[in-house]
Amino acid sequence: MVHRNAPLTETGRLRLARCVVDDGWPVRRAAERFQVSHTTAARWATRYRKLGVAGMSDRSSRPHHQPARTPAEVEQQAIRLRREHRIGPLRLAARLGIAPSTAHRILVRHGLPPLAALDRATGEPVRRYERARPGELLHIDVKKLGRIPDGGGHKALGRAAGSPNKDRTNGAGWAYLHTALDDHTRLAYTEDLPDETAPTCANFLRRATAWFAARGITVERVLTDNAWSYSKNTWRNTCRDLGIQPRWTRPWRPQTNGKVERFHRTLLEEWAYQRPYTSDRERQEAFTDWIDWYNYHRPHTGIAGQTPASRVTNLPEQHT
Repeated sequence: MVHRNAPLTETGRLRLARCVVDDGWPVRRAAERFQVSHTTAARWATRYRKLGVAGMSDRSSRPHHQPARTPAEVEQQAIRLRREHRIGPLRLAARLGIAPSTAHRILVRHGLPPLAALDRATGEPVRRYERARPGELLHIDVKKLGRIPDGGGHKALGRAAGSPNKDRTNGAGWAYLHTALDDHTRLAYTEDLPDETAPTCANFLRRATAWFAARGITVERVLTDNAWSYSKNTWRNTCRDLGIQPRWTRPWRPQTNGKVERFHRTLLEEWAYQRPYTSDRERQEAFTDWIDWYNYHRPHTGIAGQTPASRVTNLPEQHT
C-alpha cells in the first residue's frame, strides 16, 4: 500500500524508471521531471534494471535479521497462556518476564483478538450480527434504577447524608426502565414504569409497537430474556394479537440481547449518572431531551457513526 504522502505511485515509479533505463535520461533530469530526489530516482531505476515492473511495488520495512526478537518458545508459551487462562498483555508479561508491549505484539502477530471481542464463557470470538431492515427484530429489556428523593440522593448530598435514602421499602423506591430497541437502526423507546409484572410488560409492548409504527417501522419479532414476565401467557397472547413472533435468549446468555444491554449502559452513563439530580422529577425531565439526542443527533459507534434516525427511511424530525 502506497503511503499517502508518497510523491510517486507504482505507475509513476515505472514511468520514471523507463525514462532513465529505456530512454536514456540522466537520473537528475528524471528526478527533476518527477519532483523527487536524485537518490529516489536512482533507487527506482536500479530496481527496474534488476526486477523489471515487479520491482516497482513497496517492500516490507521489516529487517532481514532480528537478533532481539522474542524467542519462539516464549511466544508459544504466551499463546498457550492466553488461550487457557484468557489473560491480557499485562498479566502475560508478569508471568513470562517480558514487557507488556512485547506481549501485545505477540498476540497481534498471531492474530489473537482482544479479550473484549471474546465470549467470556467459551473464549470464542463473539459473533456479531445485525438485522437487514428496521423492525425485523426488537430487543426488549428492563433496567432497575433507584429513584431520587426530593432534595437529592448520595450523589448530590454525599454518601453519609444520602444513606437514609437507600431504604427502598420506605424510601423513594425503584424505577423500572422498560426499553425497546430496534436491532437494525438502534432506535430506542423507553418508559419509566412502576414495576415489571406481566401486564405491565405486555402493555409496554403495545405502546412500543405503536411508537415504532408511527415512524414507519413494523415490528416482526421481539427478543427478551427468560424473566417470569416474558414467559407468561399474557406476553405470548399480546405478541400473537400484534402479529409479532416472540423469541427468548438462551438461559445465562445475556450477550444475545446485548444491544439493549449496551443501550442501558449508555443511558446510565450519559443520563442517569451524568450529573447529580436533586429529585426524580428533575432526572425525568432531563430524559426527554437525552432520548431525543440519542435517537436523532448522537453518532452511534455501532452503526459507523450514523444516528439511529438516519437509518429509518423518511423518519419525521430526523433532519432537525
